[in-house]
Amino acid sequence: MKFAIYGQTSKPIVQNIILRLLNVFQNYEHQIVFEEAFYNLLKNNNILSKEYDIFGKNTELSADTDFFISIGGDGTMLRAANFIKDKNIPVIGINAGRLGFLANVQQDEIEKLLPNVFTRNFKLSKRSLVSLQCNPPKNNDFEIQYALNEITVSRKNTTSMITVDTYLDNEFLASYWADGLIIATPSGSTGYSLSCGGPIIEPETNCFVITPLAPHNLNVRPLIIRDNLEIKLKVSSREKKFLLSLDTTTKTVTNETEIIISKAPFTMDLVEFPSQSFIKTLRNKLLWGEDKRN
Repeated sequence: MKFAIYGQTSKPIVQNIILRLLNVFQNYEHQIVFEEAFYNLLKNNNILSKEYDIFGKNTELSADTDFFISIGGDGTMLRAANFIKDKNIPVIGINAGRLGFLANVQQDEIEKLLPNVFTRNFKLSKRSLVSLQCNPPKNNDFEIQYALNEITVSRKNTTSMITVDTYLDNEFLASYWADGLIIATPSGSTGYSLSCGGPIIEPETNCFVITPLAPHNLNVRPLIIRDNLEIKLKVSSREKKFLLSLDTTTKTVTNETEIIISKAPFTMDLVEFPSQSFIKTLRNKLLWGEDKRN
């Protein structure tokens, strides 16, 4: 069984996770490849006792990889999508961050949960992604045009609002006067959209949510739409440019840029072990329904 391992730091908690993973793997037949930059960090800290194959910018992740292990927080999970792309490699998220809503394996559960991979005792939660197109195309210089959580347009270098004209399948929806607009997937509904008043959506629901940032309209609220609609955004403001973000990556684009958002033709498959579920994560991480009377 082949595993790809990715992280962004070599802080002590990550080092501990690596050692625990390798200790579990030694009991099973396995092959490991490390992301190149992460591998170098671990080697520099003398964490690895032998050489491993690597993947990265110059060596693409092989499609025959059985599982992708992301070590970090949710931001690391989001960057994992850049390596997986459309390969449909299941992702195991081990939390070395704070909240860890997507990275739902805690380090003290590694010995308990990881053996389930070898016995196929898990299920896959298929997460939708959003795809980005820009017109003119020259303004789309993102390394990858997909986001797992959300695509956001927001104001740049000004305290003034921007206006976001929004269309669904070319039918005009509204002009949002706001600091920006979030187009979130169900996975992203517990992230930026939630902090701006958006609803929590069960992860495998076939929908997106449009959430305005600090709108200057009393008659607009977050809107849930079906995910087979094409969303088109046109931004105008006093400034000539605005910010366009795909998850954790942000670029500056000009106001004449037309943003087209649609559902990606593939999913990101997150591994859920028997003791895990979205409902349990909701209660444990967001304290859903927490009440002293209970």
